[in-house]
Amino acid sequence: MQRDYCLETPSVSREGSSSLAGGQLTWELVRTAPPQWQVTALTRGELDVCDPDAMRHAVRSISPNLIINSAAYTAVDKAEQESEPAYAVNSTGAAHVATAAAAANARLVQISTDFVFDGHGSAPYKPNDPPNPLGVYGASKLSGERAVMEICNGQAVVLRTAWVYSSHGANFVKTMLRLMRERDEIMVVADQIGTPTSARGLAECIWAIATKPEITGLHHWTDAGMASWYDFAVAIQEEGQQLGLLSRAIPVIPIATDG
Repeated sequence: MQRDYCLETPSVSREGSSSLAGGQLTWELVRTAPPQWQVTALTRGELDVCDPDAMRHAVRSISPNLIINSAAYTAVDKAEQESEPAYAVNSTGAAHVATAAAAANARLVQISTDFVFDGHGSAPYKPNDPPNPLGVYGASKLSGERAVMEICNGQAVVLRTAWVYSSHGANFVKTMLRLMRERDEIMVVADQIGTPTSARGLAECIWAIATKPEITGLHHWTDAGMASWYDFAVAIQEEGQQLGLLSRAIPVIPIATDG
């Protein structure tokens, strides 16, 4: 039986809400794990990626074939004032994971983000497009990507994704459902475009990668289609009503990011 080792740190979503320990991606990875994989999923309270000694000890103890590092500082706006902890987890922490993985000859999948790009493109980004992060969060994740690829001699997998949501943890979908129950109207940004991605689908993609050791390097994975945050919120309300999660419809008002 192959051993998989998932890392997850409690994070903060773009809406500023604390997520549950054992965040949404690791939760889905555990739920969707193929039967031939024995999964060990650790939260930040159980293992801090910023502690290199603890990282090495954990990997030696578990002896995994595969490490999936979804640990991240994801408070996008807050990172501008907290660059040190952002880099500690997203860059230095990723390097600690890669070092431990390389020492144990374990394959590594590092989860990254679309924030390594500036968002000014008019077409979907490709893995070989030049990154240009505009803030600390994206820059710290890009630094982590580069550290992982250097330490693992290009043999790791860096998987970039975007706008992840799940029924577990804190995310845009759950925030919108809560606000739609509490308020008579909500205002949602309409000039930021992205690709909402189910954490379950992302987990299934990672397991597919796990079965193909020949896959290495930079890759992108999101669900199909695109939407603004406003479009996404409108769809959430429609689906929420159909599923009985919302008892009424409220106005969803599009606004500009700078408005």
